[in-house]
Amino acid sequence: MPAKYKGYEFYEKVLKKPRYIVAPMVDQSELPWRILSRRHGSELCYSPMYHASVFLREPTYRKAALATCEEDRPLIIQFCANDAETLVNAALLAEPHCDAIDLNLGCPQGIAKRGHYGAFLQDEWDLISKIVSLAAEKLSVPVTCKIRVFEDIQKTVDYAKMLEKAGCQLLTVHGRTREQKKELSGLASWDHIKAVKENLSIPVFANGNILYFNDVQRCLDYTGVDGVMTAEGNLRNPALFTGNEPPAWEMTEQYLDLVEQYPCALSAVRAHLFRLWHHGLCIHTDIRERLSKAGSLSEMRTISIDLKQAAQIDVSNVSESPPPGKKHYWICQPYIRTNEPKPVKKEEDCENKEGVSKKQMKRMLKKQRKLEQQQQSTQRSFKWDRCEKCTVNPKGRKCAYMLCRACCREKTFTEHLNCRSHRFKCDQKQETREIEVDINNDTRDGNRTEECSSTSEPIT
Repeated sequence: MPAKYKGYEFYEKVLKKPRYIVAPMVDQSELPWRILSRRHGSELCYSPMYHASVFLREPTYRKAALATCEEDRPLIIQFCANDAETLVNAALLAEPHCDAIDLNLGCPQGIAKRGHYGAFLQDEWDLISKIVSLAAEKLSVPVTCKIRVFEDIQKTVDYAKMLEKAGCQLLTVHGRTREQKKELSGLASWDHIKAVKENLSIPVFANGNILYFNDVQRCLDYTGVDGVMTAEGNLRNPALFTGNEPPAWEMTEQYLDLVEQYPCALSAVRAHLFRLWHHGLCIHTDIRERLSKAGSLSEMRTISIDLKQAAQIDVSNVSESPPPGKKHYWICQPYIRTNEPKPVKKEEDCENKEGVSKKQMKRMLKKQRKLEQQQQSTQRSFKWDRCEKCTVNPKGRKCAYMLCRACCREKTFTEHLNCRSHRFKCDQKQETREIEVDINNDTRDGNRTEECSSTSEPIT
């Protein structure tokens, strides 16, 4: 890039004013998926989140992360980090392959808490400011950030202003708090996003509550942001930004063709197929089992063809349209989470009379089943004859007394015998006789060999 643009100059000249953005998704926004999304309306894509220290340390990880092509632009590569130098060093390796570097400050998962990154840095403003300002100073491409909101709107606005002051050139705001995840995800707050947009002078993207194409325009109108980012909606329907809801097999076929052209991890492919065919796999459970065990791309393509054929049979048999608010399972559509809290278990249900919780009991039963399986396996694979005395242990294969080692030791020491199999030597005379017999046998074999060699005629 000839110049390092800032703010709206960067948004307009480098990113080309994108309004439809695909979010960074761990192991999901890989190159084939980004290309598929771009061909169906996406104007800007983010890479998956990469761990900056692993990116520096592992060449294989780095090579896979930097996979891109000419069609894959504009592109922003996202990192998670809790150290300024580490982020800068990783970003210096990545900047020739992208248009900007994004710092993840929004990941709410447990792994982010253990690694001390993502949304679990949002209370350490001095550290975040140091990371962003050093990256803005050292890198030749702009630095952007993606955050989650605080409960308090004003605190969220102050947080965003701090990032802008540190050198952030574009901010993506996910309208959920750090605690809103999984069954507690709830709705994203567009009010927080709107307040941030009104108080910043850099471009702002909104993230959250985007499941249908109509949601995109509603978000733009309500918040006044410059672009709308989606993750879940894109995974269920890569053509979301076109307003179309194509058959799942159509998107699957296009995606698998791109995977053959741009190979990626098989785990990512499997995850995408599970999401595209989520509603269909709930019906065709036998195919779901096959997909979970598929070990190659060709197997997954075969499974996709089987799903397509099963769905097309159902299409031909359908005579009525689905009820209002519902769609046929073969249509790309969002997965609507239920946000009902899980029922709280009573204390007497959690522990039995002996004070053992259900979780502990489950582990104990699992361990017991494993031991039983091992015992059954040992019994089935037992191939040795038992000791004639104790009838428990296997006998020595060459023991002259047909005993196990323990019984043989007792017999030889008591009766002053020798056992060559177990190497017990209690009778010196017997051992001497056995040695003499072995020497005589070796001598006799040697004499025979000499006689044969002396009588044989030379070969001409």
